[in-house]
Amino acid sequence: MLTRGWYGPLSEFSCPVRVTQVSSLWTPGGEHPVDPSRVSPSTVPEAEAEPDPEAEAEIRAELDEVRRQLAQVPPEVVVANHAMGLYELAAIHLSQDPPNAQGAALAIDAMGSLVDGLAGRLGEAEPTLRDALSQLRLIFVQLTSGST
Repeated sequence: MLTRGWYGPLSEFSCPVRVTQVSSLWTPGGEHPVDPSRVSPSTVPEAEAEPDPEAEAEIRAELDEVRRQLAQVPPEVVVANHAMGLYELAAIHLSQDPPNAQGAALAIDAMGSLVDGLAGRLGEAEPTLRDALSQLRLIFVQLTSGST
């Protein structure tokens, strides 16, 4: 049961644990090991002793306002917006030279999971989402099969 005062995943204040040491660093070029002996204390930022209560209250108020606004939007509109974000992600991967088929496939499959899995529940955006998904699937097949 959620209680008043729960701030969910948007608030960094709900997670008091900070990771201060990592064994590797992920980048788009791959994962790179981190040598702890090469990290000097001067390169590691010191943790804040205590967050500023005024700043924390202001951030919480802003988060509350964002949540209030989001709660007023019909859920099908928010889900459709996320589906269109997946469409954009797939299009970006398909437009690379050469196309990133694996990245595009993941985004297309994720969009398909939403659109197909929520059939009849996506409101007035559903036909547009279905058309967009069909177009992505067609373009994906054309680009990955070598036909133009």
